[in-house]
Amino acid sequence: MNPQLPKISFPSVRKILIFVFAGALLFSSGYVFGVNGFNVNFNKFPKAIISKEVPPNHQDVNFSLFWKVWDDLEASYYDKTKIVPSQLVYGAISGMVAAVGDPYTVFLPPTENKVVQEDLNGSFEGVGIQIGYKGTQLAVIAPLPDSPAEEAGVKAGDFIIRIKDDAKKIDTGTVGMNLPEAVKAIRGSRGTKVELTLLRDGATEPIVVEMTRARLDVPSVIATFDEKDKNIAHIKLLKFGAETDAEWAKAVKTISQNKDLKGVILDLRNNPGGYLQGAVDIASEFLNKNSLVVVEDRGTEVKKEFRTNRQGSFTGIPVVVLINGGSASASEILAGALRDERGVKLVGEKSFGKGTIQEPQELEGGSGLHITIARWLTPKGTWVNEKSLEPDVKIEDDPKTSQDEQLLEAIKLLQ
Repeated sequence: MNPQLPKISFPSVRKILIFVFAGALLFSSGYVFGVNGFNVNFNKFPKAIISKEVPPNHQDVNFSLFWKVWDDLEASYYDKTKIVPSQLVYGAISGMVAAVGDPYTVFLPPTENKVVQEDLNGSFEGVGIQIGYKGTQLAVIAPLPDSPAEEAGVKAGDFIIRIKDDAKKIDTGTVGMNLPEAVKAIRGSRGTKVELTLLRDGATEPIVVEMTRARLDVPSVIATFDEKDKNIAHIKLLKFGAETDAEWAKAVKTISQNKDLKGVILDLRNNPGGYLQGAVDIASEFLNKNSLVVVEDRGTEVKKEFRTNRQGSFTGIPVVVLINGGSASASEILAGALRDERGVKLVGEKSFGKGTIQEPQELEGGSGLHITIARWLTPKGTWVNEKSLEPDVKIEDDPKTSQDEQLLEAIKLLQ
């Protein structure tokens, strides 16, 4: 008798922007692989109910070819130890989800889903790069500060064309590779090595970098005052995670104690995104109550608006936002909202360009499903997907100098 396909019904769960990092999965523009991730507690999500019954609305679906291939494979494949029914089912589901053609809509078998959850718990080991897709090609969103990737010279926007790890016996190109596969290949224990071959805009030859994985722990928020002008605050927002709210509140409290505060620089460079709600909450610090932050468009006539729900501490303080090619997803939402609603200037380089929202679902047996449920639009209706946010003041950081030219330009605008 042929086994029955499981019936899977998926509950509605909290939406997050999925970002990706290299060394482990990350969701925002992709996955995080070997970088610190976002604390997403998947245990709080209700699990899907799985039944062996074929649902009534799928009774007329013809699975005869599926079972024919299953039976032939089972009967003829030479190594019977490789015929594991659960793995065949996972593979079939993965293929079904991949058929949608969206690199951010993925099915994660238990082992891969566990990797995602470990990274999202905020403590992990890897090389510290956030990855996603430019078109269909795997690309670096950004290296994390003080990570092996940053030290090796990996840049935002680099295309990853090959992954090599001798210890894992991996030496493969990335064409057609999905995010979970990339995570599996790039991720690893501290002290181990991985080699990436990169294509970089402006470079005539591929760039090969070898990195030694390390344990990483990156905070969400770093707040300082300018060394020369103590009345200008510099807030570097590295991600939108579960711990960001508390770290943000602490930073705001410290900055607000400066009664002569003349301006705030919100630094979103190399921030891959995270929680959608996190972008809305932080926008509330700079915009008046009930200001529009982002519009969720599910392709129907009904669009959901996300608005600020409080009066923030910096609504009357001049603000400049720094962005670059590593600013993605929730970062782009925040930057776009501040420009559209308040006229805040964006300084730096164009952003990554990820304009979709993913919803994670926890399934029974430890597997998971991430589905692109909507696209998001700035208050003025801009969709950044693969178009990016263009800065109002375009300036590149000169790697030949020790100065941060983009930060200096932001300070100049506030002065």
